[in-house]
Amino acid sequence: MTDARAPYVPPGTGWPDDPAAPDTPVAHGAGEVIELAAGAPDLAELCARQSVCRACDRLVAWREKVAVERRRAFAAEEYWGRPIPGWGDPEPRVLIVGLAPAAHGGNRTGRIFTGDRSGDWLFASLHRVGLAAQATSVHAGDGQRLIGARMAATVRCAPPDNKPTPLERTTCLPWLAREVEDVARSVRCIVCLGGFAWQGVWPALKQAGYDVPRPRPKFGHGAEVELAPPPSAARRDPVLLLGCYHPSQQNTFTGRVTEDMLDAVFVRARDYD
Repeated sequence: MTDARAPYVPPGTGWPDDPAAPDTPVAHGAGEVIELAAGAPDLAELCARQSVCRACDRLVAWREKVAVERRRAFAAEEYWGRPIPGWGDPEPRVLIVGLAPAAHGGNRTGRIFTGDRSGDWLFASLHRVGLAAQATSVHAGDGQRLIGARMAATVRCAPPDNKPTPLERTTCLPWLAREVEDVARSVRCIVCLGGFAWQGVWPALKQAGYDVPRPRPKFGHGAEVELAPPPSAARRDPVLLLGCYHPSQQNTFTGRVTEDMLDAVFVRARDYD
């Protein structure tokens, strides 16, 4: 393991489920993100390259600063401190897309949507509807397994104030677009967690070859859009894009999102054919 105050976990040092190796190529700018995403030979290597990206100086500085300073409740823990790659079933029927990792959630745990109350709500719902093997996920390597589902984010690094800049979103876009393209053969439904994820997924869908409508449909909880799949898809039937309110602490505390509301979205995603 790394030093207790190290800013991030170097690849190949034994972190559970680390997809990268010491020789995994690293993107240091937007042009290299485009090159490395396009040139990844498969999904596993794509995720390895995502997990070591250093293209956005502000995001690199923030994620590593958080990994050193830490929150008091996690002061004794080692932080991941790197970009969060996509994870889950390599041939998913359901793709779940969020905005970005949380500073003390995924940036700490090494897995998107884990380590905070939002993740607690999300994985409990996925488990209830049969898309996750466990009702909780607290850390990479904790035994959690997605069943016919996969998770990704429009931005792979934890941003300050949970707000990536437009340039950071654009720089990170090739990672998501290539991942969307790689799983298009099996995906039947894409669930966007929150309005920012809804906005961010459209350019990725277009780059991946989906027939994207104009004007873009508005986000809402339960919003549905049927999309013509890209040429790489196994079937020509429409793929369903679903909107879902983010299970943030604010939304769950106020009742804007309930367990039944989350379950209804994921049942719809699970059963869409």
